[in-house]
Amino acid sequence: MKRAYIIKGSKKPLKGEVEIQGHKNAAGPILAATILTKEPCIIDNIPRISDILNFIEMIEQIGAEVKWLNPHKIKISTKDIDAKKIPVDLFRRMRMSVLLIAPLLSRFKTFKVPHPGGDKIGLRPISSHLDALKEFGVQIKEQPGYYIFKAPTKKSGKRVVLREFSVTATENMMMLASGIQGKSRIETAACEPHVQDLGRFLQKMGAKIKGIGTHTVKIEGKENLAGAKHSICPDFTEAGTFFLAFALTGGEGRIKNIDPSALTFFLEKMKDIGVNFEVKKNEIIVKKSKDFKAVKIQSLPFPGFPTDLQPQATVLLTQAKGKSLIHDPLYENRFSHLQELRAMGADIEITDPHRALIFGKTKFIANHITATDIRAGATLILAALIAKGTSKIHNVHQIERGYERFDEKLKKLGADIKIKNL
Repeated sequence: MKRAYIIKGSKKPLKGEVEIQGHKNAAGPILAATILTKEPCIIDNIPRISDILNFIEMIEQIGAEVKWLNPHKIKISTKDIDAKKIPVDLFRRMRMSVLLIAPLLSRFKTFKVPHPGGDKIGLRPISSHLDALKEFGVQIKEQPGYYIFKAPTKKSGKRVVLREFSVTATENMMMLASGIQGKSRIETAACEPHVQDLGRFLQKMGAKIKGIGTHTVKIEGKENLAGAKHSICPDFTEAGTFFLAFALTGGEGRIKNIDPSALTFFLEKMKDIGVNFEVKKNEIIVKKSKDFKAVKIQSLPFPGFPTDLQPQATVLLTQAKGKSLIHDPLYENRFSHLQELRAMGADIEITDPHRALIFGKTKFIANHITATDIRAGATLILAALIAKGTSKIHNVHQIERGYERFDEKLKKLGADIKIKNL
């Protein structure tokens, strides 16, 4: 059934506390890594969002045994999986499906997978994955809509230089190297917090890893990794989204269960804009802010400004006096939300697929708008919170792919938001 968010904008500031969920982009690779062992693993702080629940279902369909110990904790055993049972529809639905390739290569001589799916935010080829896999001796054939992978007869550690700072390519190579007897070196590696979280999980499984959090990761793997217990790291993207919600509405709030170091560059940019906040050990306190200043925001790989917070930050810049610049060199379709913001009254000039000028301060008028991906959807919710009138946001399922109980959390903070069946 199709649903929409109905949001009545107001000048009422959001107030209260919000608990941050486990990171979707950490949960995916860690769940995939459980395939590297035949022993059970216990994974805690799993976000109950559609992308992760579908990913767990996909692993179950290939033969994993999954037992929910509580709403956010599972015991998973992949001892009896079968790569021939990969569900085509589920695999094609998610970009994170690509993370199954390396673990499956540790268990099977050959297998076939469909092309992975994901957000339509630009060209996202897996050539970086394929090139790196070939360096490890993996044979790859492509058929219309499918890839066929064949593991090398003799596996050994390798030195691999990734073609770009690809998070998922880094994660795939870390998993592959961890399941191979010998030493590997991954250069030009991504070092996002969720990549680091995977590294910590692989260490618990028995891999020896140096350089976690840097662009060069050294791994001494082993063929028989052990089961392990792990709690997924907090989602800094969700934390950043609520940070912006408090700031935009002139509210005050406490964001709990977060590692502020994952948001260092984001927080520095928020300081430049004029947001008033305080950072503590495991939380961020947002305070009332007065006037916002125009700035330049450029999305960069970690520790730079997160591309997954660039769309939401755009809304804040519409409330800043002057001309701001948004530059996202990572994805050429990351600006789909800007057309929707224009429909609500924003003064935005898209200069090319990677750059846009935002002129502020502008007032938003409620409208019927559509979420095209997870982050664009969150952006439109933020805009609707400060718009005059009642907005209707379509494609609720896009937002639910990345945010757990987003509407409930906002409602507890004072937002006038509900879901309506269409």
